[in-house]
Amino acid sequence: MPDYHDDLRLAHVLADAADATTMERFKALDLKVETKPDMTPVSEADKAAEELIRTSLQRARPRDAVLGEEFGSEGSGPRRWIVDPIDGTKNYVRGVPVWATLIALMERGEGGDRPVVGVVSAPALGRRWWAAEGLGAYTGRSLSSASRLAASQVARLEDASFAYASLGGWEERGRLNRFLDLTRACWRTRGYGDFWPYMMVAEGSVDICAEPELSLWDMAANAIIVQEAGGSFTGLDGAPGPLSGNAAASNGLLHGELLSYLGD
Repeated sequence: MPDYHDDLRLAHVLADAADATTMERFKALDLKVETKPDMTPVSEADKAAEELIRTSLQRARPRDAVLGEEFGSEGSGPRRWIVDPIDGTKNYVRGVPVWATLIALMERGEGGDRPVVGVVSAPALGRRWWAAEGLGAYTGRSLSSASRLAASQVARLEDASFAYASLGGWEERGRLNRFLDLTRACWRTRGYGDFWPYMMVAEGSVDICAEPELSLWDMAANAIIVQEAGGSFTGLDGAPGPLSGNAAASNGLLHGELLSYLGD
């Protein structure tokens, strides 16, 4: 099995630099915010953080490709870095501390592209999560000060905590009734949104979560962290990994039931 220690260390260095950039502008009264063609906001901090990460990758990994939310795809090859400079921009621009920089490395293998390294850094919360293939998933302030993550052992849906982002996407897909049926079947439901519910699945504080429409940069880092914590991460079609355009994540024990309600 390949050794991803160096790539994981680099991802932490990239996240440190991005954190410094995003925190400097968080809650700034003169923060510049634009609206993208898909009507979602983008701040100057989103662009600055992604530019910083791309520049660092060009120096450290010049042969690797990069895909980022703000500046698209660059390069080609079997290794590709996936970057979401601020996941949760709507929170960021409103001063809500629930946002994070997501950095993942995907590698091409016999089964297709898969995430092999992931870092999710939420500096306004003072939290960071990370994983690498075969090395496990962890949370802490640094590589040397960390605790290992483990998904929950909840095996019954009526005992499960279910996290989601919003109702609108499920309604647009014609699955609102199935979504509501799932919420009624679970012990607890909360609309945390963005990266956070996936990290809580990895930590074991939430048991299942799902979103009906996502981009690769929203999912790649989350997927490897959930998987290395012992959970399951698939599309709503049941395909493993972050390539389906939507996501279902669980502790593994409840994944079949989650897909029976919301899956394709």
